[in-house]
Amino acid sequence: MTLKSKRYIFLFLSPAILLITVFLYYPLFRTIQYSLTDYSEWSQNFSYIGLENFRRLFSDVIIGKSLLNTLILMSGCILMEIGFALILAVLVDYTKKGLRFFRTVYFFPVVISGSAIGLMFYQAFQYDYGLANNILSLFGIEKINWITENTAMFLVLVPIIWQYVGFYFVIFLTAIANVPGDIYESAALDGVTGFHKTVHITIPIIKEVIVTTAGLVIAGSLKVFDIVYVMTNGGPLDASQLLSTYQYQQAFVYNDQGYSSAISVLIIVLGISIYIITNKLSQRNEGLE
Repeated sequence: MTLKSKRYIFLFLSPAILLITVFLYYPLFRTIQYSLTDYSEWSQNFSYIGLENFRRLFSDVIIGKSLLNTLILMSGCILMEIGFALILAVLVDYTKKGLRFFRTVYFFPVVISGSAIGLMFYQAFQYDYGLANNILSLFGIEKINWITENTAMFLVLVPIIWQYVGFYFVIFLTAIANVPGDIYESAALDGVTGFHKTVHITIPIIKEVIVTTAGLVIAGSLKVFDIVYVMTNGGPLDASQLLSTYQYQQAFVYNDQGYSSAISVLIIVLGISIYIITNKLSQRNEGLE
């Protein structure tokens, strides 16, 4: 490749590099910088306090609860979103009919605002006029207080899973459609069909797609905010508090931007660490095979 052609490459890449630098790397640098300060009340007067905010993370009880809830949310999303999406993709591919219809129906929740979905489910689980209790009343069953300290975390999982299953369904359906047909034909000649075909042929072939999807789910679960904020606002009694919602509270309710930035750094480190571990485990399994 000539020097002249390389200049054109850098020329076309420069807008993307500029946007990434301005809207990703610079804010990330500033977040790390603010995490080392006592920045608060949106004042430009602040001083560096070293790792004090990070020491505070280890003594903050709500951080521990938020971290546990975030990991519960992440685990639920990985199991349910990937699991349901893969099952639906296999079933739809098996029928070979109505592909466009199913793509549209399952993908539709993805385009709906998370705030709107959160409000819809919040209304559905209301004690006095919620849809869930109205359905129970039709069968003569007493109303239930759905959103409690013990159930809030699991209830917010429902709309989150419902919204994004369709997104991963489309990814898996496309991956399965790209599997060469002659592999299935050869397997059919050997008597491998139905469930065995899915387990021993389809899933191993699209394994890398599943691993990549797991990375997307991990990143997405760490960014969940709007649905939880609208449904429970992290309550009751911080039962559904996530790192993202707690970070928001520290920044915009308590105006402690320094500590909020430290929580943001924790979220970033957590996401990168889990993704690296996931990739390492996947590569190790491939090596064993």
